Amino acid sequence: MASNPVSRLTEEQYLAIERAAEFKSEFLEGQMCAMSGVSLQHARLQVNLSGELGIRLRGPGCEALLSDMRVRVGKSGMYAYPDISVVCGKPVLADDHQDNLLNPIVLFEVLSPSTEKYDRGCPASTISSL
Repeated sequence: MASNPVSRLTEEQYLAIERAAEFKSEFLEGQMCAMSGVSLQHARLQVNLSGELGIRLRGPGCEALLSDMRVRVGKSGMYAYPDISVVCGKPVLADDHQDNLLNPIVLFEVLSPSTEKYDRGCPASTISSL
């Protein structure tokens, strides 16, 4: 019985594709995962959390960044667009493109029944292993 091997991308291939893409995708274990739109409730939670964080992080030191900032998650090699990232001190960015944050101290992801499985395991791994 023949099997169809799954072609895996390198981080460099993912980044080249992603930087040219019209829509955002995340990356884990050599696989790109297309991101879907969000519900109104998700968007409200994200904006309310961002507002609260902005108030509490006012002043020098830390800042909250919204979901357009791609983050490279350390050991896992995952590239993701968390709903909100918090970085303290000088943001460390991966390369001259300055589009991959390397040093967030916390990531926030709004879960919903329709996205929870994906958010906890793109593609088949568990977030706890990140």
